[in-house]
Amino acid sequence: MDVAIMIEGQMGLNWPRWQRIARAVEDLGFAGLYRSDHITNPEPPDQDSLELWVSLTWLAGHTQRLEFGPLVSPVSMRHPVTTARMASAVDDLSGGRLHLGLGAGWQEREHARYGFELLDVPRRLARFQEGVEVVTRLLHSDEPVSFDGSFYRLREAILLPRPRRRGGPPIVIGGGRRVLPLAARYADEWNVAFEPPASFAALSARLDTLLQEQARRPGDVRRTLMTGVVFGRDEQELRQKVSGGNRTVEEMRAGGLIVGTGAAVVDQLGQLAEAGVQRVMLQWLNLDDLDGLAALAQSVLAQL
Repeated sequence: MDVAIMIEGQMGLNWPRWQRIARAVEDLGFAGLYRSDHITNPEPPDQDSLELWVSLTWLAGHTQRLEFGPLVSPVSMRHPVTTARMASAVDDLSGGRLHLGLGAGWQEREHARYGFELLDVPRRLARFQEGVEVVTRLLHSDEPVSFDGSFYRLREAILLPRPRRRGGPPIVIGGGRRVLPLAARYADEWNVAFEPPASFAALSARLDTLLQEQARRPGDVRRTLMTGVVFGRDEQELRQKVSGGNRTVEEMRAGGLIVGTGAAVVDQLGQLAEAGVQRVMLQWLNLDDLDGLAALAQSVLAQL
């Protein structure tokens, strides 16, 4: 299992912070850098929120090694044709390092404030399936594509130039049990958030079954997890961080978070690896705490 960093782009991200974080994550040896695709948070106050695809374009041209992508880009706010075009171009610019995370959308506040239609859950999932179908067919097909859905329609559509990487960037389907059938049909990678090892393993086993029903092999879909991390360089710092919340360390871990000093973090990551996690994206919420990020890398990466 390898370790990447994930940040919440709607929680104060601007150009100086993004550039500092990207350079730090690459220099420290993390495998990748991922970020959310939100305009604002579920609750006020609003903060800086750097536009996702513009930021990924900068990242593609200013890093050498990092894999990266959205966790996840929602079809509710972005037309799948536009997403496919942007993803193909950014992947080419990066030399094939983008992972294209797609989701259905969920945050009610930003949809209401900015005029996007979220839909009820059944129609939202139906639109998501159509969106993934459109993105996948445009990236995969060297011939013009026609598609007649309830939400999207294409007539002899083709992406030009064709992606340099055959089939374009890998498709990451984000979500839990409800999206597993879509992951089994379309995904190159499945990502779920905040699952402890046992429940991750159960979901992954369910995905194996669904893949077999699609005449695919379990190894055809990579398994990744995004989860929060509360890291302390020592027990005193850890207690200070935990004391600000309303849950104990045990409760936080039961909810899927990684909590502890270096040795405890390594142990919890090992449990996730045993459950089948191939990459973990650790959610780093303090965008200015690069010293803490460096301490995390020093404590954890050499032990894995």
